[in-house]
Amino acid sequence: MSLPPGTLFLLAAALLFAIGAHGLVTCRHLLRKVLALNVATTGVFLLLVTLGRSGTAVDPVPHAMVLTGIVVALSTTAVALGLIVRLQRQRP
Repeated sequence: MSLPPGTLFLLAAALLFAIGAHGLVTCRHLLRKVLALNVATTGVFLLLVTLGRSGTAVDPVPHAMVLTGIVVALSTTAVALGLIVRLQRQRP
């Protein structure tokens, strides 16, 4: 039994997103929530790149969206970590 090309990547993307969503819902620690959000966005990025390749043609738009998304995710993570540090310093 042979899987169609890209099926393994789609399953990995779904698994990464599910792990990230589970971490967002179940974890109470803020740092773990930020890490879970990064895992979920990695799953979305993998999904976009996998869907961007249909057959032999490669669509550059999903790849550009992923590059933009990586920059946004990095910025969001930096701001979130800064806020977490500030919240921890203000707690007694």
